[in-house]
Amino acid sequence: MINTIDFHIQEFEALKKYPKEIFYIGNLDLLLRKKISIVGSRDPSQYTKQYIYILAQKLANRGIVIVSGGAMGVDGIVHSAAGSDNTIMVAGTGLDIRYPKINLNLIKSIEQNGLVISQFPPNTKSTRYNFPIRNELVVALGDILIVAQADLKSGTTRSIEYALKMGKEIYVLPHRLGESEATNRLLEEGKAKAIYNIDSFVEKYAVTLKKKSNIDDFLEYCQTNPTYDEAVLKYGSKVFEYELMGKIEIQNGLVFTIK
Repeated sequence: MINTIDFHIQEFEALKKYPKEIFYIGNLDLLLRKKISIVGSRDPSQYTKQYIYILAQKLANRGIVIVSGGAMGVDGIVHSAAGSDNTIMVAGTGLDIRYPKINLNLIKSIEQNGLVISQFPPNTKSTRYNFPIRNELVVALGDILIVAQADLKSGTTRSIEYALKMGKEIYVLPHRLGESEATNRLLEEGKAKAIYNIDSFVEKYAVTLKKKSNIDDFLEYCQTNPTYDEAVLKYGSKVFEYELMGKIEIQNGLVFTIK
């Protein structure tokens, strides 16, 4: 079901003009979390596909919401890597039109589990004029912008221009000479930083996730005295490991903790 956002979104203040209406399908709670925007080529190299997937997945695993535009190539890769419940897609059409069709199942999944938003009312079809507007919104939502791969004069360069005007930090994947010339030029001009170590980069922006301190989920589960078969089905080899460590015992087909 298509709805309109009826509250002020601080990130949209970075736009040249605050939108009159924002349409959405999905979970608005994602707007309240830490977000990073990732954009790039519709025809990325195998190198870009591999490392931008790893990067987006690791960021998502550390509590970051990934924002992108739902297009072919890099956009679809990072949405998939983040997981549909941890990503925001900004559409360049009305939300009754799932575009591009090649990403139809991905878009449906994001609608059900994540968030899809658009400045365009229903029945607005894809035109080349829509996508610069879409791109500005993608950039505005993220705390920073990551450009995976971009050629000179490509659509992605418009996103880079928006980020520079908004004063957003820009990060890029490092590429060889002659490849991704737009991102290489950003590095040459000192307008972007290269991500040389994915784990270090992720740690820099990671959200501290709340964890139960000093609580072992498996031992808590065993205190309910599940059957041996149930415990193996749920936790696999951990049952054998904890039995060998003397933390649990099996009696009459049931699992008990050893105090």
